[in-house]
Amino acid sequence: MADKKIGVIGSGSWATAIVKIISNNCNSVNWYFRNAEDIEYIKKYSHNPRYLSSVDFDLKKLNFYNDISECVKNSDIVILAIPSAFLHTCISVLSKADLKNKLFFSAIKGIVPEYNLIVGEYLNQVYGIPFENIGVITGPCHAEEVAMEKLSYLTLASMSISNAEVVSYYFNCRYIKSTTSDDIYGTEYSAVLKNVIAVAGGVCHSLGYGDNYLAVLVSNAIQEIKRFVDAVHPIDRDIKASAYLGDLLVTAYSHFSRNRMFGTMLGKGYSVKQAQLEMNMVAEGYYAVKCVFEINKKYKVDMPITTAVYNIIYGGKDPKREIQALSEKLS
Repeated sequence: MADKKIGVIGSGSWATAIVKIISNNCNSVNWYFRNAEDIEYIKKYSHNPRYLSSVDFDLKKLNFYNDISECVKNSDIVILAIPSAFLHTCISVLSKADLKNKLFFSAIKGIVPEYNLIVGEYLNQVYGIPFENIGVITGPCHAEEVAMEKLSYLTLASMSISNAEVVSYYFNCRYIKSTTSDDIYGTEYSAVLKNVIAVAGGVCHSLGYGDNYLAVLVSNAIQEIKRFVDAVHPIDRDIKASAYLGDLLVTAYSHFSRNRMFGTMLGKGYSVKQAQLEMNMVAEGYYAVKCVFEINKKYKVDMPITTAVYNIIYGGKDPKREIQALSEKLS
């Protein structure tokens, strides 16, 4: 396969992990940073100063950019790996012409809040990118375990399986196995919703609920996710596949999950703002639950777990009482 020019937009932990992965199969990777000082640091010390600092990079393979337009211009495949809340602002400097004839794969597990659209829909509706040129990268996969080169699995979804296979080639390596899917809606919405569920799991954990309850919560959650994605995009899908159930499990249970951590802090009595400041990372579930709640006004899917998280974060409800009420709805 001819070597494609790949650009990664973002400098957080997942972006850093992606650059580490694809560097195994690329002669060069274009990497966009918002902060120029971080670029200078990596050039000097060979690792990201803020995230996954144990990962050492071969600097000969990296082309750094502080100008997103130049990074996109010089890339055939663009991987978006920034928090969904900042996506619109970040790429608003780009024109439709800048994005023409390029493949865009989203590693973002969130919804663009200005439009209440998942990233694929946003790229299609706002920038006119054909769905065939849009894809999703989903887990189950934590950046921290990629840094440690623990065997992990990824699913690359696109309406064009051939494009998904092209991008999948760059992700396959000794510690990453990737598969493809044509379910761009289901995989992306599932990746969004699993963060909401993880927030609920963290709240429950901090309130003293045990593994038995969490198992019931997650069992009900995968049914809730299925009801929602089937309503939004009804196709034949196996909700038990790793892109759906596996991604939910790792996010709900893992100590690496920032959304679970966020929920734990809320359950302990932290305000939303206090939890965000202390984490110094973005918990996508915070933004996602509001967007999903708004989107679901159209579909009217029964989503008790999502509603409980929304009530805690945006409704000011007491976490203890909200989870007690939720427990009566689970089975």
